[in-house]
Amino acid sequence: MDLPQPKLLAEADLSKIKGLCFDIDDTFSTHGKITDEAFTSLWNLRRAGYVLIPVTGRPAGWCDHIARFWPVDAVVGENGAFSMYMYEGRLQRFETLGDAEGAAARAKLQGLADAIVRQFPGVQFASDQNYREYDIAIDFCEDVTPWPESEVERLVKFCELKGAIAKISSIHVNAWFGRYTKIEGIRKFLAQTKAQLNLPLFEQFAFAGDSPNDEPMFAAFATSIGVQNVKPFLPKMKVYPKFITNNIAGAGFAEIAQALLK
Repeated sequence: MDLPQPKLLAEADLSKIKGLCFDIDDTFSTHGKITDEAFTSLWNLRRAGYVLIPVTGRPAGWCDHIARFWPVDAVVGENGAFSMYMYEGRLQRFETLGDAEGAAARAKLQGLADAIVRQFPGVQFASDQNYREYDIAIDFCEDVTPWPESEVERLVKFCELKGAIAKISSIHVNAWFGRYTKIEGIRKFLAQTKAQLNLPLFEQFAFAGDSPNDEPMFAAFATSIGVQNVKPFLPKMKVYPKFITNNIAGAGFAEIAQALLK
């Protein structure tokens, strides 16, 4: 059965939205850069009182920086493994997995990385791999010649056969152990910190994303928005965003901000 196509963002009722969760790569960024238009839009939302939480596959090292220096309330990193946020001038961190489960998950990563290298000669891990704690990111188009789609799919299946969860972003295949996703990461963060940070209800957040690894978020948020560059991925996806922007990437993020600020 064909899924209903996303509606244009202009048709969304955003009157009850108080917070925005959003992917970073190719949702907030554009071709690897954060434009002045997108970053200004983030500041405009912040000044208007919206709660802002990036939910990303990017690593712990990046998330430390994002939590400290961006105009956001928190960041969920490595596809839901942890959250970081500032409270009373200090960086705080919340782990999605318990201590024992997290340690066991991390212990399996090197074995998976070695197996990938043997199976895919010449493979390159993401340039930010050294800053990761819970996952392996395999670069298929960020800093390497783009892989054929069939090889990306073969890599995903290989990781899954090794017992890992594997998700395709716009630039990487991320693989990890431990039963969590972006949606579990954000739900647990909100449940843990809602009273401390005086956060809105989950139902008062919208989500913006651009790729198949955002599917759990598209499914969970009543107001889910894909930037225009999600369209080529739709034939591979089982869940679509409810709405779509006219513009791609950072310009699409700016479009979302304008719609919220009306």
